[in-house]
Amino acid sequence: MGKTIQLKKGFDINIVGKAEKKVAGNFVSNTYSIKPTDFKGIAPIPKILVQPGDEVKAGDPLFFDKQRPDIKFVSPVSGEVAEIRRAAKRAIAEIVILADQTNKYREIEKVDLNLIDREDLIKHMMEVGCWPFLTQRPFGILADPLETPRAIFISGFDSAPLANDYNFSVVDQAEYLQKGVDVLNILSGSTVHLSLNARQQPANELNHLKNVEKHTIDGPHPAGNVGVQIHHIDPINKGDVIWTIKLQDVIALGRVYKDGQYNTERLFALAGPRISTPQYYKGFVGVGVENMLANNLKDEHVRVVSGNVLTGSKMDPKGHVSFYDNQITVLEEGDKYEFFGWLVPNYPKPSVSKTYLSSIFGSKKSFDVNTNTHGEPRAFVVTGQYENVLPMDLYPMQLAKSILANDFDSMEGLGIYEVLEEDLALCEFACTSKSPLQKIIRQGLNIMLEQG
Repeated sequence: MGKTIQLKKGFDINIVGKAEKKVAGNFVSNTYSIKPTDFKGIAPIPKILVQPGDEVKAGDPLFFDKQRPDIKFVSPVSGEVAEIRRAAKRAIAEIVILADQTNKYREIEKVDLNLIDREDLIKHMMEVGCWPFLTQRPFGILADPLETPRAIFISGFDSAPLANDYNFSVVDQAEYLQKGVDVLNILSGSTVHLSLNARQQPANELNHLKNVEKHTIDGPHPAGNVGVQIHHIDPINKGDVIWTIKLQDVIALGRVYKDGQYNTERLFALAGPRISTPQYYKGFVGVGVENMLANNLKDEHVRVVSGNVLTGSKMDPKGHVSFYDNQITVLEEGDKYEFFGWLVPNYPKPSVSKTYLSSIFGSKKSFDVNTNTHGEPRAFVVTGQYENVLPMDLYPMQLAKSILANDFDSMEGLGIYEVLEEDLALCEFACTSKSPLQKIIRQGLNIMLEQG
């Protein structure tokens, strides 16, 4: 076991409606989709390889990046290409697949991991659709196959509000997890790191993994963020390359190299205050949520979020989960004006501020929240709020201001290469100024990426 890291800064946002550890029976999603916009770093308009009406199998290529045509993006299920949805300027927004009742898989030639070299393994992963599982830091873009990462990081838990419980999601997946880790060891320049939650006994499937360097992390959110873990285990400097991969994607990777099938089956947590029966659903990458929500909403005035409440994206109640998300959160749409809401004590709400009466309940009380921001954007002033909840040795306020000023040198010196939007999402939650901090961080990352 590697380091045990104690994080004192952070804040756990407890919300009612956590998914019960049971899997919904007889759930079937009629449609699945892949969204090119989920993959940062690829060309705005990829090359489409299918047309509406085409029949595909799980693992058949749907499109490729024009800048790197060897990287294929494949269908998660078998069925008929129902629709290719476009956004502004003819950009591809989504490719929708009408799923078969029984999934059929494209045959993938099995390879012997003991005999294949790194270069051939990379070519094989790009061809069969596994490469998009890997994300590269800095910038949070699709991993560059021409780079050799200094290390590969896996977070073995998620500390975000109402997050998917990875201990539950990896049950009976030990063989696939180990096979996936074996693949990652060939790709890595040195070490594969796995971070475990010190506040919870890790599942046996994680405890018994071999060929990984394990670390335990103890602390409130964002302790489960892989960026925070990297910062405390092996920080990124200018010129460094580190790859990350989601835990359930490691399982999918293992299935490809054990069974010869592109099988992305996983558990999705449906949670939130407006869900009648919060629980887990079994599906594939890009699952549709319409049948999950049917007869399962307490009312219709809701916002459906792909991901968690801090970093997720608003989605249509008949839409599809984003590629890297394994959680769907549903909460009340907070579009009601709160008269003197800033002055008069009202309903309890989670807050890092001690000015709210709800702070007397402590951090273990769960709150029924909505999407109201409780105020409009204000002057962007130095308050120290960001530093109080960010367990990283950075100056987030100064970093944000250097991005707004387009000061490249300051951005580098203040740690732009160490963070992604998700790492500072809690700072945005705590922000009195209501500043769009995650948007600002992405703006800075894009600027630095363009500068090369």
